[in-house]
Amino acid sequence: MSIVIYNTLTREKETFKPVEENKVKMYVCGPTVYNYIHIGNARPAIVFDTVRRYFEYKGYEVTYVLNFTDVDDKIIDASKKTGEPVSELTNRFIKAYLADVKALGVKHATYHPRVSETIDDIIDFVAGLIEKGYAYEVDGDVYFRPRKFEGYGKLSDQSIDELRAGARIQVGEKKQDPLDFALWKKAKPGEISWDSPWGKGRPGWHIECSAMAKKYLGETIDIHAGGQDLTFPHHENEIAQSEALNDKPFANYWMHNGYMNINNEKMSKSLGNFILTKDLIAEHDPRVIRFFMLSVHYRSPINFTEELLESAKNSLE
Repeated sequence: MSIVIYNTLTREKETFKPVEENKVKMYVCGPTVYNYIHIGNARPAIVFDTVRRYFEYKGYEVTYVLNFTDVDDKIIDASKKTGEPVSELTNRFIKAYLADVKALGVKHATYHPRVSETIDDIIDFVAGLIEKGYAYEVDGDVYFRPRKFEGYGKLSDQSIDELRAGARIQVGEKKQDPLDFALWKKAKPGEISWDSPWGKGRPGWHIECSAMAKKYLGETIDIHAGGQDLTFPHHENEIAQSEALNDKPFANYWMHNGYMNINNEKMSKSLGNFILTKDLIAEHDPRVIRFFMLSVHYRSPINFTEELLESAKNSLE
């Protein structure tokens, strides 16, 4: 029996055909580790763990990569506020993430790479894009040129002109086009940084996943997955970077889970209506939480209320 996947890239259901027979190369975008995860972060962990388990049940050998973003503006800000060194802060929240998802029945990934451990690969990736003319350096920053990449916008189904209309150049940026995005950021005083051909700095957000996917899974992978909110710009930019450098498809199937709502409102930190996973686990059986998350189709929004969780408990029993 064949496996059929809805592919965000083509907006169609497609029969799964692996790059290598009986093997699945799967990359899932993991958390930025500056705080405890909320239940919106728990949803993709549970959903794509279930997808992985199904492939294994069907006899596939799955190489499952879930990264940790441990270099980021939010992490640097959190480190400044708490006075905790970046490495200690990120180690603490990686440990907390792994404890939360383990409680929810999520298997450990084949690889859990960190940005901080992949710097050399990222620098090589960026250098390759500069060499091919897709990227350029300005005063220690390196930017990617989306206009040069044919097909930019294909994942989010937007034209380059539509995207440009919403693009802005922020204060301090020296990019040539509002659409251009950072591959490497020049270090500010006191920030965590690494030596590079362009001076001290750190990776941009999007480049890290392209470099880690290539390092652990190869130039073309089977499935790339994550939350719906990552479709643009994160995953769109990953495609552009990877396919520009490697001249071949980056991922054959893209899977995105739907949003999480709390009492019929979109969960967000600005509304103050987010629930930490560790707090929910402390109050409810983790098996019930997992069952609740899987009781709604993964691409549909899911609404969390105490009543619906109680209903899931009764259904599971």
